[in-house]
Amino acid sequence: MNYAHTCIRVKDLEASIAFYEKALGYHVTREKDHTADGFKLVYLALEGDKAELELTYNIGHGAYDIGDGYGHVAVESDDLEADHARMKEEGFEVTELMGLPGEAPRYFFVTDPDGYKTEVIRQGI
Repeated sequence: MNYAHTCIRVKDLEASIAFYEKALGYHVTREKDHTADGFKLVYLALEGDKAELELTYNIGHGAYDIGDGYGHVAVESDDLEADHARMKEEGFEVTELMGLPGEAPRYFFVTDPDGYKTEVIRQGI
């Protein structure tokens, strides 16, 4: 088996696509327009990665409750400090650089327009 995708439901499809493209470098790989059935699907991936992030837009649905069981999706960065500074400068909601207890900083979180968090971790750790 291979990992295929993670699905998240979004309230504003265009804002979500823009966030994942600009903040994290995803690109749209394919789209499925089921407007007649009340929804649209947009799949995004990182360069060279087969696994996708599926954005599901249910037409006319407002914001979603994320719940307390969801944690985050994680991506690796080859320049953690530069990515952190860029996202902060561009106005994205980011945490400070963090590390596990007793360890040097090695990750941060960035939050998308719907409140979903993506962990950005130092590559190779």
